[in-house]
Amino acid sequence: MDENSLIYGLELQARALTPQYGESNDVCFFIATNSLKPTNQVHLIQFEEEQGTVQSKVFEHALGEVWKLNSCPHNSRLLTSVYNVQKGAQVLTQAALLTLPENLNPTDAEQLKSEYLPWENVEQLNTESLGERVKTVEFHPSQDQTLACVVDNKLAVMQRAESSTRVVAEVPTSGSASKHSLNFTNGKWSHHHQGHQFLALHEGNLSAYDVRDTQHCAWSISDAHGQMVRDLDCNPNKQCHLVTGGDDGYLRIWDCRMPKSPVFERSDHSHWVWSVRFNTFHDQLLLSSSSDCKVLLTCAGSVSSETQAQTGLDDTNFSGTEAEERHKLLPDGLLQTFDQHEDSVYCAEWSNVDPWIFASLSYDGRVLISKVPKQYKYQIIF
Repeated sequence: MDENSLIYGLELQARALTPQYGESNDVCFFIATNSLKPTNQVHLIQFEEEQGTVQSKVFEHALGEVWKLNSCPHNSRLLTSVYNVQKGAQVLTQAALLTLPENLNPTDAEQLKSEYLPWENVEQLNTESLGERVKTVEFHPSQDQTLACVVDNKLAVMQRAESSTRVVAEVPTSGSASKHSLNFTNGKWSHHHQGHQFLALHEGNLSAYDVRDTQHCAWSISDAHGQMVRDLDCNPNKQCHLVTGGDDGYLRIWDCRMPKSPVFERSDHSHWVWSVRFNTFHDQLLLSSSSDCKVLLTCAGSVSSETQAQTGLDDTNFSGTEAEERHKLLPDGLLQTFDQHEDSVYCAEWSNVDPWIFASLSYDGRVLISKVPKQYKYQIIF
């Protein structure tokens, strides 16, 4: 247990967490509740490291229970929400774009009118023509008007400026398979390949689609995990490397040029892995969360970009011994277990501002803001 962790509690159950990506100065995260009660909430929390406190702004999410949040990398006030809505006896999962107001500090008179801050705009996305179950809506890493929507067995690219939607991939149907098994389960844009590839999860498989070429699968990894793959993340500093987490409890790092077997794997979780993330700056550090109620900090230094950097320095600036001292990689394996959660941990996310801070969220509404232990931090930077 890390005694330096700080706890922020929600009144309702929750399973959606994302950093405020457009923010460049403060450590901020969005959290959304997942309750059957009529009013759900979106919390914008700001971590004040020096004071060891958390400040929060709360918004009403009247559309329904939130299953996924994504923050826009180009606009700190914009995020996507994936939520359930009931239509008669049918439950659909839809999506919306939420825009924060410019002024997040209303006057006392304005605050008294409602316990929630108002949104500047709520735009419901037209996804019903695509399917009934939206899994995620992902902002393009470099094109601020482009979104990718994973819904049922389709991957659709939306252009907000032109109000156009184009289906670029579908899971092929199989006569013997059930309807459930035909659907995508999650997805994410690749940081590389000039922003043209989208990575989609389907059962235990991973497929990469070039969005310029409809129906074309650029590459795939079959049976990446023995059971369903829950999450993935691209190494932002090393092209072709990505990490997956699955129901078999494994973390696996893959090189998409060699899809037959992972280049790194660990099985330290005892139940389903719901979230996996590379540290943006020091990609030897991996963050994962699971329904075993734990958040794990793992080192994969042997396959990180920092191994490449060390090798380059060996050849140019230093002798082998000096380089080893200056760029000492942490040993591969489990570094730290954070076990202050008492329920399934559905999300764990690094801060986009400070590479040593991360947040995790369990279903009971407990948000834990933690730091990489100092001994590992100092080993990496000194």
